[in-house]
Amino acid sequence: MAKVPSVPGAVVAAGGLVGGYGVARWTKKRQLGGVVLAVAGATAARQWHQRAGGKAAGALTVAYVAAFAGSHPLAKKVGAWPAVFGVAGAVAVTSWAIADRRD
Repeated sequence: MAKVPSVPGAVVAAGGLVGGYGVARWTKKRQLGGVVLAVAGATAARQWHQRAGGKAAGALTVAYVAAFAGSHPLAKKVGAWPAVFGVAGAVAVTSWAIADRRD
């Protein structure tokens, strides 16, 4: 049986940030957005750990959480969607550079 390639952690993390915000906004239920954010973050962290080790996974997980937290004050300056896309892009680039580019 052929091995199915996994989605890179960079894509999972960026998708979690964008998807979590989108779900929270469109359903008007922040908790659902939080579930999307948490599941994507845990999935990305597992992939980061497998590809780059524990220290890198820890650092990238901190970056993911910091991006989520940082998007809130940034949104007051540039708007919600630009803030979310900006932090998602930053996390994706960082993830790619540290853990995903080897694939």
